[in-house]
Amino acid sequence: MTTDVPTVTPPTAESASGPARPGRQFAKLWCASGASALGEGVTLAAAPLLASRFTDDPRLIAGVSMALTLPYALFGIPAGVVVDRVDRRRTMARIDLFRGCLVAVFTLSLALGLGSLWTLYVCLFLIGSCETVFRNAAQTLVPAVVPENLLVTANGRIMGSEKVANQFVGPLVGSSLFVLAAALPFGVNAATFFTSAFLLSRLRTRPGGEIRPGGGGGARHLLTDMAAGLRWLFAHRVLRSLSLTAGAINVVYTGALAVLVVYAHRELGLSDVGYGVLVACQAVGAVAAAKLSPALVRRVGHGWTLVGVGAAIGCSNLVMWLLPSVWAVGAALAVGACASVTWDIVAVVLRQTQVPKELQGRVNSVYRLFAWGALPVGAGLAGVVSKSHGTPAVYALGVGVMSLVTLWLAFGVRKWLKGASSDG
Repeated sequence: MTTDVPTVTPPTAESASGPARPGRQFAKLWCASGASALGEGVTLAAAPLLASRFTDDPRLIAGVSMALTLPYALFGIPAGVVVDRVDRRRTMARIDLFRGCLVAVFTLSLALGLGSLWTLYVCLFLIGSCETVFRNAAQTLVPAVVPENLLVTANGRIMGSEKVANQFVGPLVGSSLFVLAAALPFGVNAATFFTSAFLLSRLRTRPGGEIRPGGGGGARHLLTDMAAGLRWLFAHRVLRSLSLTAGAINVVYTGALAVLVVYAHRELGLSDVGYGVLVACQAVGAVAAAKLSPALVRRVGHGWTLVGVGAAIGCSNLVMWLLPSVWAVGAALAVGACASVTWDIVAVVLRQTQVPKELQGRVNSVYRLFAWGALPVGAGLAGVVSKSHGTPAVYALGVGVMSLVTLWLAFGVRKWLKGASSDG
């Protein structure tokens, strides 16, 4: 695997040659994305609570998360092919209209006392299946709405608001409404999907900004299209390396969060409410990333920004390993979330500017297969390490892995800068 990880430098900041603001059409996409993320956050809090009313078997309760995330592994790459063959804006609007109707029917079944654990599984699996197409299309649609010189700002705003809605506002609203009535949070979720569908139906892309249906696929078969995305990614040294590096970071980041509740109870002595507040600290970091990442990229470039991300996540794990203090851990979680969102912003902009428009859906889906495929690995590994060596050992292991990742990223940047200087 090459060390040329961060060597591509597309336009990194807002320049005088383009608009100063993303504009009204981006605002529609931004609000639609935020509404959809809010509904997802509400459901993420309410669904496990509902499952616990149907059963006390922790394996069946854990099945809620599996039902929602399994589609990423099953349909991730085919979803990318679909995105490259359809009108992305209309597809996203129709997806959220369908999800709104789906959740509305499920809400009605709960209100009538007809809900069950298995209908919850089916509902979440269908929501997750739609999500594989929706999120893929959303990222490829951003360059069709805003000019290239504003991509960092646009992606920062979208990802920051999604994190806040999904990790902070949504869970608080979902858990609070569930106390009042089990069906209520799902009704709110349906409303957010309908809101997103309406906004997307009113969205207009820039002239020539979006590949129309059939622009990248034509009559080619599904497997051929999937292979085209895989070949393109592996032929591009930077994005190929970024996908694998993102996988390593996700192992550490997901592992840290997977055992956080155990760490909060045993090491920090927090209650369930205290744990919820601790998790909410991530929203602070997500908002900070949306504000700080454009300036950081302007000042140091994409490559050194990614090096900083690796160092920040490593430091976050170091604090949680050596300083079991509520305030210190809260700050560490905020820093880790800020770094994670910054990585996402930079990586998405690199894909949006480097991948041909007609291949973006397929390449993004392959990229996610490597990056997101590491999520269950990190959670499983953290559980094993926590059980055998204690929860702090998970964060100690994270420090070691992130140290190696950061050094490798730094070596790649220095190698590129040296080559650029020689060429000059």
